[in-house]
Amino acid sequence: MDTGAPIPSEQPLADVLTLPAHGEVLPDARGGGRWIRVTWHQEADVVVLSLWREGTCVGTARVSRDGVPVLVSALVSGLAGTTPSN
Repeated sequence: MDTGAPIPSEQPLADVLTLPAHGEVLPDARGGGRWIRVTWHQEADVVVLSLWREGTCVGTARVSRDGVPVLVSALVSGLAGTTPSN
């Protein structure tokens, strides 16, 4: 009996996400179409951390070049299980 419903092989697998030409895109551990995009903007001397849900940017943080070592130190300390010194 034909129900008119598409068979699984006819259904789209996923939306296409365009990746940046430079920088990184990392999935959120919670899933749900959430991503963080890290992009350097040399012309402004900042790195931009942008939060994405599906195909929409829902927030950004611009970190100055001087702030990047503090961010990296916090990430590395977290991986090592220690507290960064300020």
